[in-house]
Amino acid sequence: MIDIPDALIATQSKYNGAAGRAFLAALPGLAAEFLERWGLRRDGEALYGVCALVLPVVRVADGRPAALKLQAVDAETAGEPLALRAWGEASAGAASAGAVELLDHDPATGTMLLERLDGRRSLSGTADVREAVRIIAELLAGLTAVRAPVGSGLRGLGEVSARMLAAAPGAVGLLADAAERRLLADCAAAVREVAGEPGDRLLHWDLHFGNVLAGYRGGPAGEGDGRGARDGSAGAAETRWVAIDPKPLAGDPGFELFPALVNEFDAEAVGWRFDLMTEVLGLDRARSRAWTLGRVLQNACWGAEDGARRLEPEQAEIARRLLGR
Repeated sequence: MIDIPDALIATQSKYNGAAGRAFLAALPGLAAEFLERWGLRRDGEALYGVCALVLPVVRVADGRPAALKLQAVDAETAGEPLALRAWGEASAGAASAGAVELLDHDPATGTMLLERLDGRRSLSGTADVREAVRIIAELLAGLTAVRAPVGSGLRGLGEVSARMLAAAPGAVGLLADAAERRLLADCAAAVREVAGEPGDRLLHWDLHFGNVLAGYRGGPAGEGDGRGARDGSAGAAETRWVAIDPKPLAGDPGFELFPALVNEFDAEAVGWRFDLMTEVLGLDRARSRAWTLGRVLQNACWGAEDGARRLEPEQAEIARRLLGR
């Protein structure tokens, strides 16, 4: 039996309605099915996010700690196993691309078996924010070095930007504040300048501080379980930082910078965070600025669908600072 967290029930009901409630109702049976099918046993309390339930498990056959991720298949999650597989193949098993390792996957249900990371250690709340931003930038450099698989059906930034530009006039018109209307119109103008070259790299799309967890190398068979060696000691395990929970699409790496600007927001840090990431990734600053403004536009378009009449303050401030206002 599994206890479904109240927060997961709330988010699934809010964002996915009847489909979300059906997913929640199926979770206990789904968990039991894959624990048996993949030869797993439970190994700790369930974890969860907005969309997924994650069960710490151990593979009975070889004792390897892992994580069973249960989530509904939708436009955002459908590409996750494809991206993880592509990053894994590109890194030749060395985890150099920086993403969590995919051990198994069921296409029909979207269920995945992933390497076990330390859910207690993320970059969120890190005292040295500059170092945390550098870690994110270095992870992005590895991830975006991989080209998106051709013919995979993965979402593309070209279609994403076309939709947001089509929705932009309505979103601008809905805003109550004249200065914000001008600001969002300028975001749309910036996206139009780069929309013709959307890029072909494999993007994570949501790499913020909470989506980077600690993993471990070393110890018995090199298998880390977030607690050092299997005897519970730290052993010779070496910490590495790993990206989780991608919402992948094909596009320009400049579209990746926004989460690390808005997460744990600090208005005075916008400039140096942007500069640090573009430097580490070797990106063109003007194009990266345009695609980052595109993220503000995208979020504003989503807000307009819900009737929002103001921009999110943090996002408006990012746009103003990138536009030099």
